[in-house]
Amino acid sequence: MSTAESYKVRQQPFYQPQGNEVALYEAAYAARLPVMLKGPTGCGKSRFVEYMAWKLGKPLLTVACNEDMTAADLVGRFLLDAGGTRWQDGPLTLAARLGAICYLDEIVEARQDTLVVIHPLTDHRRTLPLDKKGELVAAHPDFQLVISYNPGYQSLMKDLKQSTKQRFAAFQFVYPDAALETAIVGSESGIDPELAGQLVELAQAGRRLKGHGLDEGISTRLIVYAASLIGQGVAPADACRMAMVRPITDDPDIIDSLDHAIAAIFG
Repeated sequence: MSTAESYKVRQQPFYQPQGNEVALYEAAYAARLPVMLKGPTGCGKSRFVEYMAWKLGKPLLTVACNEDMTAADLVGRFLLDAGGTRWQDGPLTLAARLGAICYLDEIVEARQDTLVVIHPLTDHRRTLPLDKKGELVAAHPDFQLVISYNPGYQSLMKDLKQSTKQRFAAFQFVYPDAALETAIVGSESGIDPELAGQLVELAQAGRRLKGHGLDEGISTRLIVYAASLIGQGVAPADACRMAMVRPITDDPDIIDSLDHAIAAIFG
């Protein structure tokens, strides 16, 4: 098996389109445009990338960005072994060589000086300089860079510079409407539609508190967690408290409000 084949998404990931984002992404890929996905946590950004990589039949390399990540973590470094030193490509370099989709998840968590390394890959040059190795990697024709972040967590210290933002075509993701989200939860967990709808109703009540005590609403991911617990025999109210309320806040007043909403919906 080739290295590229080993990074293929083998099984079709479940993804329910909200609009024409699939066709728009295919157009962006055909034009080899770098893509930025923006939206709240747990709304399906990463699943969308996995689905599109599967649909396009392209390898996918995913990097979970963090504040300790260096440029070397992305592009590669020299390593010591029994024979001396050898170069090891980082995920960005590997994707550029293979013609893979490189997905940098939650890119605002990375340091600004680290992000500069992506710039030559996101304009007409489509190259990646490996200064330590003295090599200029020309990106494979099939290479694409995708980044994601949650604008709700932006601050002066954690935001992308315009010099980075304006290198990407962008998709704005939101939580699905009630009917679509109910269908997603039912498909992902196997619970009946009525119960899935009740979980979505609770999530929407929690989302209305965003900016009024909550930094972020209850994500689709957390609804699926609650539904999965219910599928394991956990009582719906307990599953909601465990998966949809306690993870998102420590504020006793917010917890009390959401617990009352659970009691109102599930009795």
